[in-house]
Amino acid sequence: MVEMKTAGEIEAIHAAGQVVARMLATVRAVAAPGTRLSELDEAARGVLADAKAGSPFLDYHPDWARVPFPAVICVSVNDQALHGPPGRRKLRDGDLVSVDAGAVLDGWTGDAAVSFTVGTPRPGDGGLIAAAEAALRAGIAAAVPGGRLGDISAAIAAAGRAAGVGIPPDFGGHGVGRAMHEDPMVPNRGRAGQGLRLLPGLVIAIEPWFLAGGQDAYRVDRDGWTVRSADGSRAAHVEHTIAVTADGPRVLTAAPA
Repeated sequence: MVEMKTAGEIEAIHAAGQVVARMLATVRAVAAPGTRLSELDEAARGVLADAKAGSPFLDYHPDWARVPFPAVICVSVNDQALHGPPGRRKLRDGDLVSVDAGAVLDGWTGDAAVSFTVGTPRPGDGGLIAAAEAALRAGIAAAVPGGRLGDISAAIAAAGRAAGVGIPPDFGGHGVGRAMHEDPMVPNRGRAGQGLRLLPGLVIAIEPWFLAGGQDAYRVDRDGWTVRSADGSRAAHVEHTIAVTADGPRVLTAAPA
């Protein structure tokens, strides 16, 4: 069931979203050649502790996962696209890193993700990240009152097709509120003019993830979590939690200007 949020509830989600924004900024600042992925998780845990916030990721155990998630952020590197548990691996110069973070503050959740390169970017990585970010902007711009959920999905897919990247059909966006994953699902491919009507009070995460090789296929590692491209090509993943308001879309996980 899709639950519309009040103005006060949107403000509460925004407060959680600002914790997420600080987590992502802190992790990005710490990421450097030689840094272990577990150190990125430790930095994110510090932000949560300072904010007296909890993690919707830690011990999260959906039906499709073999074991609960062991960290407060997902860190996916190079051909890994989503859900990477941060372990002892050390970052190297030229790595493409996608970080997904969430926070729960006073019972309300924020969720966002960013992709960036460590050190010297490899050819093509900048364009892949730019394509994902352009798709995110397009999806957000389509989240206007009176529109349809399919408008968001179609905008994301159009940006991906223009860039020639792979657009896997699974693990898209979702509703956000008291729980990290609520109704509705927000696919990264769809038809404009179709689906749920967008009304003020709807809070969703818009979440493009693209594969550089142009193929849509992916596989899941033996850890039961890490999603990576089937062809070994690089991946990028970006996300914001947004609210549909009478004045248009409002990004709740954006860092302060």
